[in-house]
Order: sequence, then C-alpha cells, then structure tokens
Amino acid sequence: MTYPRATLRLQLNHTFTFDDALAQLDYFAALGVSHLYTSPVTTAQPGSMHGYDTVDYGTVSAELGGEAGLRRLAAAVHERGMGLVIDVVPNHMGVGGSHNAWWLDILEWGRHSACARHFDVDWHSPDPALRGKVLMPFLGAQYGEELASGRIELKFDARDGRFVVAYGPHVCPVCPTDYAALLQSANRADLDALAAHFQGLTTQPDDQPRAAAARDALRAFVKRNGTDAIDSLLEGYAGADPVPRERLHRLLERQHYRLAWWRTATDEVNWRRFFDISALAGVRVERHDVFEAVHKLVFRLYADGVIDGLRIDHIDGLADPREYCERLRQRLVPLRATLPYVVVEKILARGEALRADWPVQGTTGYDFMNDVGALLHDPAGAAPLGDTWAAISGSDASFAQVALEARREILAAYLAAELDHAARALHRIAREQTATRDYTYASVHRVVAQLAMHCPVYRIYPANGLRGPIDNRYFSVALDAARAALPRANRAVLDQVDAWLGARSPDTAAQAGDAAAAAANPNPQPQPQRTQTAAQSASQNTAHNAAIKASAKGAGNGGPQNAPLSHALIAQRTALALFSQLTAPLAAKANEDTALYRYGRLLSRNEVGADPDDFARSVEDFHAANAERQKHAPYALLATATHDHKRGEDVRARLAVLSELPADWSAALRAWSTLNLPHRRNDRAGSTDWAPGPAAEAMLYQTLVGCWPPDLDPGDEAGVRALAERIAQWQLKALREAKLRTNWLSPDEAYESDCQAFLFDILAPQHRDGFLHELAGFVARIAPAGALNALLQTTLRLTSPGVPDLYQGTELWDFSLVDPDNRRPVDYAARAAAIDDEPPSAKLAHWRDGRVKFATLRRLFALRARAPELLREGAYVPLEVRGEGAAHVIAFARRHRDSCAVIVGTRLAAAWLEGDVPLVAPQRWGDTAIVLPEGLAAPQWHDWLSDTTTTASEGNRLLVRDVLAALPVAVLSNLAPGRAGTQP
Repeated sequence: MTYPRATLRLQLNHTFTFDDALAQLDYFAALGVSHLYTSPVTTAQPGSMHGYDTVDYGTVSAELGGEAGLRRLAAAVHERGMGLVIDVVPNHMGVGGSHNAWWLDILEWGRHSACARHFDVDWHSPDPALRGKVLMPFLGAQYGEELASGRIELKFDARDGRFVVAYGPHVCPVCPTDYAALLQSANRADLDALAAHFQGLTTQPDDQPRAAAARDALRAFVKRNGTDAIDSLLEGYAGADPVPRERLHRLLERQHYRLAWWRTATDEVNWRRFFDISALAGVRVERHDVFEAVHKLVFRLYADGVIDGLRIDHIDGLADPREYCERLRQRLVPLRATLPYVVVEKILARGEALRADWPVQGTTGYDFMNDVGALLHDPAGAAPLGDTWAAISGSDASFAQVALEARREILAAYLAAELDHAARALHRIAREQTATRDYTYASVHRVVAQLAMHCPVYRIYPANGLRGPIDNRYFSVALDAARAALPRANRAVLDQVDAWLGARSPDTAAQAGDAAAAAANPNPQPQPQRTQTAAQSASQNTAHNAAIKASAKGAGNGGPQNAPLSHALIAQRTALALFSQLTAPLAAKANEDTALYRYGRLLSRNEVGADPDDFARSVEDFHAANAERQKHAPYALLATATHDHKRGEDVRARLAVLSELPADWSAALRAWSTLNLPHRRNDRAGSTDWAPGPAAEAMLYQTLVGCWPPDLDPGDEAGVRALAERIAQWQLKALREAKLRTNWLSPDEAYESDCQAFLFDILAPQHRDGFLHELAGFVARIAPAGALNALLQTTLRLTSPGVPDLYQGTELWDFSLVDPDNRRPVDYAARAAAIDDEPPSAKLAHWRDGRVKFATLRRLFALRARAPELLREGAYVPLEVRGEGAAHVIAFARRHRDSCAVIVGTRLAAAWLEGDVPLVAPQRWGDTAIVLPEGLAAPQWHDWLSDTTTTASEGNRLLVRDVLAALPVAVLSNLAPGRAGTQP
C-alpha cells in the first residue's frame, strides 16, 4: 500500500469489533477513504471501551475478534484497494486487576523478576516501607480498615498452583519463597511434604525455575486430592479474629508490593504512571528488550501485510521520542518493500514545530485542528468577550495565568510523587559531586517545581544528554521565570540544575574543574551555557554518539545498556528523562484537564492542542501554516475531530460565530442568568456559594448553544430530555476536571447534585415558553453561520496539504461533547442511506439534516481519489482576494504537474447572511474577485461541489459572486469527474 490519501478513525471495543467494521466496509469504501485507522488492537483490560489499557502486547484482543478477526478485516480492506493503520500504545500498560502477566511477575518476584525493568519502578525508594517494593494503590479505603473488614483475602489459584492476595478484581501473587511457611502453617503431613519443594528458595533468577517445578507439584497434589487441605490452610489467614488478620498482615509485609489506599498514589507512588492514572503504568520502551517485546506483534503484522501504518500514542511519555522513532523506523523498513507510514500523537504549543529529526510522517492532526479552528474566529471579538467573561467570573486573568495556577495545583495535589522522582534524580547527582554535595533536596525540589511549572511546551528533547538550540529557546523561558520566582538563595542551585538538565555535558574533566573551583571558592555560582549554537550542540553531541549507539540495549531511564557510558552521563540522561516525563503530563493535566474547564471566554478555543489566548488566526497565518505543512509534513494527518476532543467539530464551528456577535452574546448571558435565577441552589443573599455558580453557569449556556441539535424543537420533551442527559454527563466531568468546587479525588456530591438539578430545571418541559424558547431562538439565529463555518472547516481539511482524517460518525453534523459522549455508537445505516449522486449544493436548502456536509466529504474524497498527489502533496499557492468582500473570503490553489484546484471559502459572514440558509447572497459580494497568478489558468473550472462551471474573467480573475453562488465553499479544478459524485 502507498501512503493514505484519507483515513477513517474507528473506535473499536467489544460492542464494535473487527467483524462489525467488516460489515460496514462497503459503506467505508463508498465514502471514499483510502485507509481505516483504528484504536489499539492489542489485548486490553477486559471490557475496555478504548483499548489504551493494554495488558498483553503479544496478542490481538479476543474481545475485538482476535487475530483471525483482524486478518479477516485486513484481507477485505486490501481486496478493496484500501489500507489499515493501527494505534500503538508504547508508553503505558493497564495494571491492577489480574490480566497483566508482566505486572504480576514483578509483584511476585520484585526486583529479581524478569520483567522488573519493563516498568519505571523506583526499587530504591527513600521510603523504607517501599524499598524493593511496588506501591499498589488500589484499596478503596485505608489499609487497616480494608484488612480488618476481610476484603483483603489470601486465596489459592488451583489452575496455576499459586497463592495470591485478592482484593476485589485485583490479584497480587504471593512470592514462592513464602510457600514453605504457608504450607507448614496448616500442621498437616501432606502439606509439610509439599513444603519441602519450596524450602530454601530465593528470589534470584536461578531459583525461579525450581519454584515453577515446585508449583507443578502443588498443582498436581490439588488435582489428585482436591482443595480441602489448602482451604484449611487459608482459614488460618481469614476471619474476624485478630490473630489470622495479623498473620495475613505479616505475610503481606514480606511481599514485593505494598497494598495501599488509592489516595496515597499522589504522594507515594514509586513507579511512573500515565498522567495521574494509577491503573496505567509507564513502560520502559527505551530498553531494547522491552521495545522488542512491545512491538513483536506489530512487526509481525506489518511484515505479513496485515497492517500498513502506525499511529504512536502519547509520544511525549517516552524517555527519548527521537530515539524511539529512529529505532521503530529501522525495524520497520526491512520488513516491507515500501516505506512505513508512521504518525505520532504530539501536542504542539504555539509556535512549536514537530522536530525535523524524527523519522515520521507527521502528527495526528491537532495542530491543523488548531489552525483551522482559529481561522473561524473574528479577532475583534476577543476583547469584548474577554470583558464579559471577566465580569462573570470575577477575574480578568489570561488563560496563561489560569494554566500556571493549574500547574501549581497539579504538581502539589496530583503529580507530587512524579515531581519527587525528578528532584531526587537531580539531588543524587548533586550528592556525587563535591562542589554541589551541600545542595539540599528541598532546594533542588523547589527549582525543579518552578522549571516544570513554567515550561512553555510539553517537553524538551535533548540529544545524548544535551539540549540543542530549539530546546534552549523553550527552556530559557522556564529558566527566566524560575529565576524570577525563586528566592535569591536558590539561584545557584537553579544554575546548576540548568547544567544538569542539558546545558552542558558532564565531561569528566569539566567535573574535576568544577570540584577544584568549588574548593577554591566556598560559594560557587556556576553559570549555565544558555545559548548553544547549533554547531556547538552538534560538536558536544558527537562526543557521546559512538558510545551511545555502540549498543542497542537500553539501560537506565535514558540510555543504552552495556555501552561505555560514564556514570555521570547516565545520571544526567536519567534526570533529563524524568524531568521531561514530568513536564509532559503536567502540561496535559493542567492545560487540557484543568485550565480548559476553568477559563470560559469562548469554549470553541478551549480544545486539545489549542491555546485560548491565541484567539484568532488571519488568512495569512493559515496560509503560512499550510505552506509549512506542505513543505515539511505533506503526509501528516489533518483532524478536526478525535476520540479525545473536548467538543465536536461542529460545536466549535457554531460557537465561533459568537466571536462575530460578542454584544449579542453578552446580552443573552445576562438575560438567561436572570431568567433562570429562581432555579439556583443555595442562592442566599450575599452568598457566593450558589450552584452552579456564575462561571459554571456561563459555560453551561455556551455548551447548550453549541450542541443544541439543529432540528430539535423545544417542545420535543423526549429530545430535550435526551440532550439534558448528555449535557449532565458533560457537566459532571467539567466540574470535576475544573477542580474548583469538586474534583475526582474528593467529589462534593451535594454540589454536583445541585448543578444537575439546575440543568434539568432550566430544560424542564414547563419552561418551553421561557428559557427553552429563548435558547432555541438564539441557536436558530446563529446556526446558519455555524453551518457555514462547518462547511468551510470540512473543505479546508480535505484540501489542505496532508491526509484528512475523518473521525467515526462525523460525516453528518458532529455536536458531540467530551468522551464518552464523542465515543457513542454510530448509526451507520442512517449514513449509508445518505449516499447519492447529488452535489452538495443541492442539499444546502435542507442543511439541518447534515447531508450537505456528507456530500461535501464524498465529493472531495472523490477528487482526492482522482488525483491523489494534487491535494495531498501538491504545491500550495495562497491567492489574493480583492474587492469589498475580500475580508470574508479565503482562497488558495493546489497544483501538481498538469492538475490544479482552486479552493474558495466564505468566512466571518454572520452579519452577511440573510434568512435561514448558510449562504451569502451573490449580489452581496459585489466586485469581490480572486486573482489567479500567471500559470494558473483553465478554459473552464469545474466546481466539484456544485457541478457548475466557471470561467475566469478578464485579468484571470474569478468573481466570487459566481464561484460562491450555490454554496459557501467551492473547489474548482481543471479535472472533471467521470460521473458526478462517484469514485473514478
């Protein structure tokens, strides 16, 4: 297969399996996509609805249909000339429960487990209670309470001949070194004889085969004699009597894990998690053996031609993303004759670009989602909407300020253990050098916290322990902010931490010089090398490359095993990896999962990959971003909806209209708040604690406006109720994610209940003539402009440089909210029924049913099939627009050899619309025209969206009143379809 020309993202789970996808394959082919692009297919926790909690990398999920089902789907896909891209999750696995064999092995054998280095476990915790142990923070209440209640139980697994400690669905193996004492505790001759098999066992790897043989004997005994004897043994560790409970406690104390209340994880977890989720443990894929184990199935499926490309999940969680991508590419290339297609899930900050030295095709498309989303917003609306939000919320803080405060809170309340790990790694370096041995842990901790809080990007990507010029550009922002925030007494520590975090190499001679300087100067003030040139960085990196690449086996948190690396370099790389693996989840947790739920100027800019302070982008900005994409990442995905979006693509498109009507929106907010004042809870005179509160109420109104279905009548009680139930689900998540008056760790259920009651009250049937009428009327007023934005967004996604990605179900209007709302089952029958040969323009009058969007997608997929290179990688040419309506038009051309297309769209046109149709009247455009450059001409231009033809006027200009007469968007080409609306 060649690289995709268009992908369709499918969320697989036990309710939508490989065979379910296979049943819809004719429909997917009729849409015109070239590749299916699925969520993870490896075995996940039972019942997983997303697949990101992998428990076995080596098998295809049986719940999805197993490898046979995957191969069946792939064969049918390939028969239709299509391809298959799968999601790979190398950063973390699902733990807890009883299904992850790697995790269970380290619980059983501790640091001597064959899998002990598969996960980022700190086996040398400074806490004596965790030294050599794994924290298991899965108890629903405090350990003593759960132990006394009998919910922690010693059990015997007859199938495996294994003693385990069970707590609900969680299973923790007992180390075989304890089996002899366990069996002897029953005072039975038969069990004493079995105990002899386990006598003298140690946890050393050489003893583990003997333990397996001893378990075989135990299993055979039970098979012959039943479990009566074992059951009698277990009674000695159960019951309400304190004696057996104390016996169980002493047994637990000897294990390689510590059972703990789930709340302890924030402060004490001694292994890397995915964000703050204790059910997902970080995997050390930087190690060669772990890398191979994680990808063994993927490589086999790719070599066999089952899959054609990979999407790498959460690339920023890895110790060294660059090295990972290089290794992945090196392993994939020899397996197939064609180059592998690999994209990475990477959130780019404002002004940040994907690193050019990563051998991948690009990102999964959040950067494009941000670019096109910002284009839909009127910059003139930023200030008045900001004033309205400040008046409602009582704060004029920018999003950056809100996010900074969120980072401070997240570090303290959610990622304290992760911060501790990074600080301790740096403090260990300090203790090993005479010049810095007196730097205290507390001072290093303060420095690391400030640097992490102020890092302007998700993370930096040092090479071989050294920051390059791009890293320094971002790190210097954090460094300056930390220097301003820290006490003067900590600045020397800050400068030294800067050096350890990649400002300079830990060269042995340099260390010796530092030590000598320290001896001569009792108060050293090391100065960081803040501004490396590219040449300096390359020179320093070269000094380590031979050693680092001498072996492909990973060791430590950031380096190869058995390579001749100095201890200092390993320590520095470890500290750098831990720091980067702190800043990435901190940014995501604080920005995406906290600040975006607190800041509400306009929720259409509160999206993954977006910066709400970056309110709007000009046409020129959009052209510049597309030109960069065409030059550097022509095969990157282009997304406007994903399984992780906060709001559906058409919700955002509609809310963007409010940027054009800020005064009207402000008036509506005031009127609705007054109208619904009687429904507030706990609204006492002078109180500020009423529910839901002014900020949450305002965000609720935005959400209602954004996702109100176009065809929903306020008198439709069942329809309004269904909407209310969806919004209630969003509201609960939004309130807890904001972490202001309730949160996931300690929910205020009374407040949450009051907020839900407020929601259901204002949407109650008896208010159909009050608030519901006002709400529906406002939505009806802005919905045409929202639909216009949505059609523009769709057209730009399918015609910009890159590979457009279609998220499942968004062929029709997408008014979904954050997950799980955006992962609801898709009605494919309704979508299949929408297929016909009519042009999108014929469906504009009935735009509310979404078929105009559906037809637009199909027509442009057809154009991409007709000329794949034209829209995927053809030259990108911004076009000049002149005349009275120029500010309301975006136009560009795509050109590849003899094929060309001109894309024209309407923007910021809310004030120009008349009536109920999302179309500017042709006469309104006046003399507005698109100037075609020399060399871009055709006798006639065929519009793939209206089946009309246009001829350029004198001066090689296209009059907008002609081009956009039938639809608010047009895609003109010198290529005409063989048959309108069909695939060639």
